[in-house]
Amino acid sequence: MEHIHDSDGSSSSSHQSLKSTAKWATSLESLLEDPEGVKRFREFLKKEFSEENVLFWLACEDFKKMQDKKQMQEKAKEIYMTFLSNKASSQVNVEGQSRLNEKILEEPHPLMFQKLQDQIFNLMKYDSYSRFLKSDLFLKYKRTEEEEEDEPDAQTAAKRASRIYNT
Repeated sequence: MEHIHDSDGSSSSSHQSLKSTAKWATSLESLLEDPEGVKRFREFLKKEFSEENVLFWLACEDFKKMQDKKQMQEKAKEIYMTFLSNKASSQVNVEGQSRLNEKILEEPHPLMFQKLQDQIFNLMKYDSYSRFLKSDLFLKYKRTEEEEEDEPDAQTAAKRASRIYNT
């Protein structure tokens, strides 16, 4: 058990997780898996007036996990009304949205939005995601992370101490 508390703090826990920004920069998938990443990405998209893209993507992810038919119908309607119908409040720009007629909403299946979700994913990936990685918002957050890492602050020492006493 000795290796857990080496004096330089390079214990097993400090290098298992990439810094958030480093993780987000690896791929859009990694960014979307991290709640904090999603939050920052949404802030960025809000400024670009395209937050509906990530909201639609997240709604589709939730939808795919549903099992209950009644819930699926409600969620499918909600997704349609919010993002896909002509009167949608947060309309996403996908091809073929007109082909998704309202009849399909009565018989929802988990992958009914998959094609549209993929389109939006690619739109974000090749468009907003690359801009996000160059944005002030991202770079500022990255700098904050790096500064926190540079300070041998009391918190890390405290964490190290608590590990020693907890073993």
